[in-house]
Amino acid sequence: MAGLNANDCPMWHFEERGQGRPLVLLHGIGMSSFAWSPVMDLLAKERRVLAFDTAGFGKTPPLPDGVPPTVPNLVRGLLDSLEAKGIREPFDVAGNSMGGWMALELAKQGKVRSVVAISPAGLWKDHPASWVPHFFGFMRASTRLSPGGVKLAMKSALLRELLLSVPISFGSRRMPASDAFRAAIEFAFAPGFDATIDNAGAFEGGQSIACPLTVAFGTRDWLLTSSAQHRDQLPPGATWVRPAKWGHVPMWVDPLGVARLILDGTV
Repeated sequence: MAGLNANDCPMWHFEERGQGRPLVLLHGIGMSSFAWSPVMDLLAKERRVLAFDTAGFGKTPPLPDGVPPTVPNLVRGLLDSLEAKGIREPFDVAGNSMGGWMALELAKQGKVRSVVAISPAGLWKDHPASWVPHFFGFMRASTRLSPGGVKLAMKSALLRELLLSVPISFGSRRMPASDAFRAAIEFAFAPGFDATIDNAGAFEGGQSIACPLTVAFGTRDWLLTSSAQHRDQLPPGATWVRPAKWGHVPMWVDPLGVARLILDGTV
């Protein structure tokens, strides 16, 4: 990322728990480190866990003016923040959705010890399915128009299930209402959302990844379906798993399963 270094970009916000070998967690588009809150304590029993807010999301400001939020640029910003924190490679990383794409990019660059990518974005041909940006846009606009209505809706387990099964996961009725509302608000008002999705191409060149790599797509991921799960950009030795009943963001519906997958994949 020519011209961008730690002096240009502020330290990314992160949540840290536990001790031991560093494990970096990266969230999906429109979310924040809060997406990992259901599994943080489980992971921290065995690892030093650092969950970051990617630039333009949560409490981290967007990348500097003139620097588009492509995945390689976001990875450079993350590496700058880790350097400022005194953490240097190799480290382990787990990412979900856009964070999974970032994890794959880190692996391609040889920056990490191991990767667990949960429903990683970028494994489509050229660009995401055309309906995805429109779906996201409708969700964001609806929430901004009536945040009070969304807060009321999230108090109903049935409505949480209906509204969040695609963007979050089947089983979202088990998500606390306060968590569901916070996730919806973060998604609707994230300042980096539009620029980040506008700069989404496709992940390429991952066949050279040499570190241990686990890729998980849940059987009920209705956001990134089979057309977004191509294997040809990843090495043949990658481990692919299909967790039963997981949706796109499974941390709230199966925290024990997600934590076990991450710990097993980053030994």
